[in-house]
Amino acid sequence: MESSDASKKDIGWNYGAKGPTKDSVTCIFCRETFNGGITRHKQHLIGGYRNVKKCGTCPPEIREELKKYVESKQLLKTQMLHQPSLANLSDEDDEMRPPPSKTQKMSSNASSTARTANVKGPMNLYYPQTSKGKGSSSTAASDASKKLLRDRAVSAFVVWGYDAGLPFNCVNHKSFDKYIEAIGQYGPGMKPPTYHEIRVTHLKKEVEKIDEIIEEHKLIWTEFGCSIMMDKWTARNGKMIINILVNSPLGGVFLGSVDASDESTNSTKMFNLFEKTIKQIGPENVIQVVTDNASENVKAGDMIMGVYPHIYWTPCAAHCINLMFGDIFKINPYASVFQKAIKIHSYIAMRPLLLNMMRRYTNQRNLVKPAKTRFATAFLTLQSFYMQKKNLRTMIFSTEWTESRFAKELLGKEVVRHLTSTSFWNDVVRALKVGSPLIVALRLVDGEKKSSMGYIYEAMDRAKEAIEKGFHGDRKQYEKVFEIIDRRWTDQLHRPLHAAGHVLNPGMFYTNYQNKTLSTEVWNGYFECVNKMVPNATQDALIKELHMYKNALGTFGMPQAIRNRDKTSPCKWVDLVIFIALLKLFDLFIIIKPLIFFYN
Repeated sequence: MESSDASKKDIGWNYGAKGPTKDSVTCIFCRETFNGGITRHKQHLIGGYRNVKKCGTCPPEIREELKKYVESKQLLKTQMLHQPSLANLSDEDDEMRPPPSKTQKMSSNASSTARTANVKGPMNLYYPQTSKGKGSSSTAASDASKKLLRDRAVSAFVVWGYDAGLPFNCVNHKSFDKYIEAIGQYGPGMKPPTYHEIRVTHLKKEVEKIDEIIEEHKLIWTEFGCSIMMDKWTARNGKMIINILVNSPLGGVFLGSVDASDESTNSTKMFNLFEKTIKQIGPENVIQVVTDNASENVKAGDMIMGVYPHIYWTPCAAHCINLMFGDIFKINPYASVFQKAIKIHSYIAMRPLLLNMMRRYTNQRNLVKPAKTRFATAFLTLQSFYMQKKNLRTMIFSTEWTESRFAKELLGKEVVRHLTSTSFWNDVVRALKVGSPLIVALRLVDGEKKSSMGYIYEAMDRAKEAIEKGFHGDRKQYEKVFEIIDRRWTDQLHRPLHAAGHVLNPGMFYTNYQNKTLSTEVWNGYFECVNKMVPNATQDALIKELHMYKNALGTFGMPQAIRNRDKTSPCKWVDLVIFIALLKLFDLFIIIKPLIFFYN
């Protein structure tokens, strides 16, 4: 009787009446009678089932209502597979079925056992759930049901993400994959985290995890040394923040930040900040302090090297190259051509109709490309102009332009004069010949794919060679540019550490050493670092091993080591050499390994 009452609650009875027999139902729309209970009647109204004819007079909105009802019931069945406690609930679709036979009872018991086996216990937290075959509970749900479950989960997530204002790329983080996996392994019924858990409980746990990671880094700092990097920037709220980071062979780690908004950051205060950080890490573990080239940092760096003779102050290479761009675009013709390009862009950007016209001709591309480094924007803007040269000239020669009011304006005529001027485009090309090699060097030192210490020296040499080649050796064309590069390189960028990094980078060293192009200043920088950073007792042993390194003797000349000179980073290459030496019971070059780890 209870089953009969439950079946009467089915939405299908709103559109059907009891038929002449026990399991027959009459459709109220087409007046046809079908055997098979209320389930068969709903299939008749929805349509698309082979075992029953589709109702031709059922309204579309009712058909859609019944379809959603059936899909929601299918979701409930899928959830029951993960919740055995729900398995005994009655299903109103089964009220017309006869009592199960002995075979059916055995099948039901097996199904119940499978559902019980799917209960998630403590061990499931550490092992991903995988399919075990066609008969397992993980494949019991149909593909359609799985798709519905996933769509519902994704829909719920995106609604929450939209409400919280999360960026779309948050799903690209690796931690998001771990989060989804953990939720799936928990199963249905998980309660969401509370505000207190996120703000207090788990925040403290994550801080403890970070502290443990920092402790691991400290062990590497003690063994191989580290670099302190300080980056000063202005936040959106106007506060001046100084971030303190520490880099070592294990990677970079954020040590802390200082709010410098309420006081000026003169050389004395920067020195105090340098010294405080050095003492926190341990002076014996610090190799260098890296900052930008601000005057207060230069003075503070000199003071640090006076107090701690074994520590270097090194200016930021990316900032040095950026300043080279700034100096170059202060002289003609680079300054004048950039000003003309900005004038053209300003004229177009200030007029919405003209801006839309320009975008139609440039395939929706803009002419100005903002960059992270301020002065590199000038080069990238001229590069964008050159790439759109044909499209811009097509625009000003088009009927759309000539018939517009822009062609009659004084500034519009000046834009046409610049875009049709041969000298303008020649100056753009000249700027690109100077800027392109420097951009390559800037991307190298400003990138995060590999450490650039062992490549800066070679990168600057290759940049100058590329500029010289671009002008076909006509020194008058690039003489002033070289003066700017050499001045910045000599005064700021060139450091003994860069020279030593070049020597200890096998990919660069062996090529230049064999070609006899290794300059005296490189060796001077290398030996200065050895004298400053290596104890006297070790220096003699280092000289002996340097002879084997220079001439590729012993394990340095093994085929494996030679093949990997250009393929692996310097520190990993040394690991390979030491590994080969250990295999031969001939352990070489271990003394210099910490030095190479740092240079990498």
